[in-house]
Formats: sequence, structure tokens, C-alpha cells
Amino acid sequence: MFFIPPVELREDHDKDTLAHALGATLYMPGTANRAIDKVINNEIPGLTSTVLCLEDAVDDREVEDAEENLALQLGTLLAMAEKGSSLPFIFVRVRNVEQFKRLTQVLGESIHVLTGFVFPKFDMMAGQEYFAHLTTINKTTKKTIYGMPILEGPSVIHLESRVREMLKIKELLDQYKELVLNVRMGATDLSGLYGLRRSPELTIYDVSVIRDFIADMVNIFGRPQDGYVISGPVWEYFNNTARMLKPQLRKTPFQEQYGRAGESFRLELLGRYIDGLMREVMLDKANGLVGKTIIHPSHILPVQAMYVVTHEEYCDAKDILANGGNGGVTKSVYGNKMNEAKPHINWAKKIMILAKIYGVLNERYDYTSIIYEGEKLQNIG
Repeated sequence: MFFIPPVELREDHDKDTLAHALGATLYMPGTANRAIDKVINNEIPGLTSTVLCLEDAVDDREVEDAEENLALQLGTLLAMAEKGSSLPFIFVRVRNVEQFKRLTQVLGESIHVLTGFVFPKFDMMAGQEYFAHLTTINKTTKKTIYGMPILEGPSVIHLESRVREMLKIKELLDQYKELVLNVRMGATDLSGLYGLRRSPELTIYDVSVIRDFIADMVNIFGRPQDGYVISGPVWEYFNNTARMLKPQLRKTPFQEQYGRAGESFRLELLGRYIDGLMREVMLDKANGLVGKTIIHPSHILPVQAMYVVTHEEYCDAKDILANGGNGGVTKSVYGNKMNEAKPHINWAKKIMILAKIYGVLNERYDYTSIIYEGEKLQNIG
């Protein structure tokens, strides 16, 4: 299936590689013992990165218990890592600066099992404290512990303040760029400020106010020379409900490759609204976003599959980079487009990063092939 196979990522890879490698990031409540046990027992196929949440996912009355539980679980994971076990990239989403400071003391050596922390409701005031403390932590840790700010407060979505606030936040992040692994967005919180929620038949880009926010976020944080990776918003749905609109997965790719079994598999994906998820990831990619926040293990494979580079994309990127940015236009290997070296060079560089991480498909395979074969292997396992 693969022209170039994906690689197993380690935390000693460079920051730019890690930032592109988080893929489908599974959120789990810090109180979810059963879910965290599945991470410990390696029972979530394909899990690359996870966030253990102490904020919105935890009842206010359970915060202390969640912190104690998290410390115990991370201690177990640290012991596993020291014995050579392969673990996903693990992050903790804290509630506020005070909890962040307290938690880093409580965790002790267990902090070394973490790839980083997620900072919610990120703004200038809290952001300065978050990264100042993160800098202090990194002076004593054996490896780099990263921070991932989430833009999700009123000041970054309200029209009269959005651009000004984003520019201030970027100025702050520029001071700590070596510790900023990813810039994330809280689409659910931002939608909630307007009493909005997308249906499973729509994407977040159909919600105009969030679409405009994403456009400004990409405009400010997505400039290649700045080196920030922006992650896609959360996908919330995983069960079937009544449909009004047409499904968004064509029958042909499934029928041609797998016959009746492929048709049945397509219907199963539609029942889980995987077609909506796949369309939103396609729009994420079109807007320069990399990776996706998810809330259910069934989303891991589709999201990871969508970031695998097609053979056509790889050939185009290779041709563009071979030119060395000197300009000019060449006909693509597939004979269906013109590749302009100068305007497409940043795109080509990103494709090569993704190719190194997620792999490159052979000519006759597509995303549906990965999802079908991957789920079949998981069911056998």
C-alpha cells in the first residue's frame, strides 16, 4: 500500500517534526481511569497523541481527585517508559496557571513522561505566566516539555478585538517559540459564545463566525516564515442520527477496491459520520491546519489516514523542490496540472514533512484503502 512507509515517531525528533506528528489527538478526562488504563495497556490502536484533561472534562467538585489520579497514572506510565515501552505523546490540559504550578510540583519525576501541557483560554496575561513557568520547568527536566496554547476566549473571536488580540498573542509566543509545539483552537467554546453548534452533516467551516476566526488565525499564525503549526478543531460526533443531506463518501472507491465488502464498510462509516469527519479534515488541510482534536478512538484511523501523502502529492512536491525555488513551470508527473516552483514551494516543503511522518501511498491506493485495511486489521487483532 505504501510507496514510502510511515515512521515510528520518538520524542527526540526535532520540534518541527513533532509539531506535525500529533495527528489525531485523543482527549480524555483526567478522571477516566478506564480510558487511561487503555493507554497503559496499549489497547487503543494507532494512538499517537493524547491529552489528559483537567479542565472542562472534569467536574469542579472532582478536581482534587483528578489531580491525584493523574499523578498515580503518570507514575505508572513513567515506569513503563523507563522499561522501554512505547508510549504516545502525552499532554495534560490544566485549568489555570495556579493549577499548572501546583501540578508540576505534585508530579515530580513523572513529569518526564509528558510531551507537554495544554493551556486553555489563552490570553496575554495568563499566557505570560504559563510560558514563564514552563521555561523554569525546562531548566530542570531531562527533555523539553512543550506548551500548546488554545485560543478560545471572547477576545479572540469578537470582531472588534480579534486581530489585535491575536497579534499580541503571537508577539508573546514569538518570545517562547522554542517551547510552542502547536497553536490550537477551541471551536466548541468559541461556538458556545454565540449559542452555536454544527450538526454532524456540516463542517466547522459552515459556521460562518468560526470560519472567519480560522481565516484570521491562519493569516496571523500560519505564515511559513514564523514556523507555527496550527491544529484543526475538535470533531464531536461518533454515533448515527437521522440524515437530511447526502452522504459525502462516494461509492466508487469502495466498490472498485473491495466489492460488496467495500460497500458494506462504506455504510458503516456513514453510520458513524466518518464522512463528515473526513470532509472537515480535508478542509483543515486546505486551510493549512495539521492534526485534529478527537474525542473517540474510532476517529484515530480516519484522521491519520487523511494525513498520509498521496503518490501524486509526493511527485508534485518532489518536482517543485528539485527546481530549488528558482521559478518556472513544469507539467506534473500525472499530467493533470502545472507546478509553479515559486508559489508552491512552501506547500511542497510541508508535503515532504508529512511524507516523512505519515508515509506516501502507492499509485493505486487512496485514503479509503488505509481506513478499510486498517479497520480490518484492528478487528482481527
